Formats: sequence, C-alpha cells, structure tokens
Amino acid sequence: MRTLPHINATLAILFLTTFSFNASSEEKFKVCADPLNPPYSTKKQDGFENKIAELFAKELGQTVEYTWLPQRLGFIRNTLNAPLKDSDVESNDYKCDVVMGVPAGYDITLTTNPYYQSTYVLLIAKGRGWDDITEATQLVNLPLQRQESLKIAMFDRGPGTTWLQKNGLLDVGISYQSMSGDHENNVAMQIEKDLKAKKIDMVILWGPMAGYITTQSPKNSYSMIPMKSTPNIKFDFAMAMGVRKGDNARKEVLNKLIADKAGEIRAIISNYNIPLLPISKQAIRSDDD
Repeated sequence: MRTLPHINATLAILFLTTFSFNASSEEKFKVCADPLNPPYSTKKQDGFENKIAELFAKELGQTVEYTWLPQRLGFIRNTLNAPLKDSDVESNDYKCDVVMGVPAGYDITLTTNPYYQSTYVLLIAKGRGWDDITEATQLVNLPLQRQESLKIAMFDRGPGTTWLQKNGLLDVGISYQSMSGDHENNVAMQIEKDLKAKKIDMVILWGPMAGYITTQSPKNSYSMIPMKSTPNIKFDFAMAMGVRKGDNARKEVLNKLIADKAGEIRAIISNYNIPLLPISKQAIRSDDD
C-alpha cells in the first residue's frame, strides 16, 4: 500500500505534467531542419520528419515553426544551441528546440527514446545484369571478371565502405561524400540521379535514403536487400529526437508523444518505403540525461 508522501509526490508530478502541457500549448513547436533533405525534411514540409512534427504539434495544440539550415558541420551549434538573437549569448530563447532525427544516444544533444530503427541496404537497379543477386554476400563470391564490372557506390565514411574493404571489393567501389556542398541536391538526390544515368548500378545506402530513391521510380525498379550487422560492422541504427542538454522536461513530453503515437509514427514512415526494424531494447536508454 502506498504511503501518503508517495501519493502526494504522484499528485505533484501529475500537476507539473499537466502544467507543462498547458504551458506548451501556448507556444510554437520549434524545429531545426534542413530545407533540402528528402525524405527527412524539405521546405515544402513533405518529408516524414515534417509530418511527425506536424503530428506532435497538433497533439500539443501548437503550430510548427522551422529554423532552416543545411545539415553540415556545426548544424546543432547554429540551430538548437544558438540564441534567438546572435548577440544575446545569455538568452534562454533559442532559434529552435527540437531536431527530429538524431542517432539514439547522440552525444551532442539530449536524446529522446528512439522512434524508429532502420538499416543500411544494398540497393540494386533491376535489369542491368544483377537481378540474380539476392544477398550482399553473393558479390564476394562472383567470378573476378564479373566483380570487375561492378559499379557499386558507397560513402567515404560509413559501414558500406568498411564492408567493401573487408571483402576485397573496395577497388570497384565508387565513393561519394557523406556531406555534399551541393545546394540543389542532397546525397540521396544525387545517388538517385546517378543510378538513373547508369553511372552506378547499386549502392550500399542508409534505409531512409534508399526508400526515397525507390519512390522516385516506377514500382519494382530496384531490389532492396538489407545489410546484416555483424560484431565487426553495424548496419542497423535506432533514431531519436534531439533537444538541448538539460532540457529534460521537453524530452519527457516528446517521449510521451513517441509512446502514445507509435502507431501513427510508424504509418507515416512506412509511407516513404523505408525499411523498418523492431526498436532494439539496447537503444532505449534511461540514463542519457
């Protein structure tokens, strides 16, 4: 049986939670986002992170307000941790309050519980002589002449590069920069264009980006083969939302929304043809504050 102090403490927590939601309903849901980063976010607000931000804002009785900045080095410093007025360094008013997608446990921000988990895939354009490939490991055992004809893309920093190197295929890989300076194409957009132009036939690519590429072509234009994590190479990752360190109240509000709206979140993400995995228990941390 609970003692009176426990009951009083519970009532106090409920009051504070209710107050937080009421207070927040008078504010805006301020998001830091890239204006050209499909399928995550765009200035047209048609990315899946845009849709989830809309869902959360509606639940809180708020409107979404964006601070737009390309996701390059310094993104968090210049958005989430930047004062509303650049000259007001002591201000508690910031340009934005939430980054909709960061790796679970990201050390630059405080992170919520993860809201989806995806994996890298081997994405292969069909009809180019590679339709017999159903597992990535088949590439390792191909005859040398066929291996040498591979046009497989990977990123300069990523598990795809590590996998190709470990399997003796790095020499046939075509490297792309993980952060592009192109203001008209993000990485997924460039890969999609190069696949269509037959500059490459396949790519080891993060699931959401692969999902975007498949939505830009007729159905069944690509084979999407999940890469399997090993003790040496991790391909699957859980994704969370980021808030400023110390902003525990906002984190808890977001955690509640992530739990309450899990089905709707999954439905939104599924509409973008993104491969989803069950969220691993290891990714759900209670000690990141």
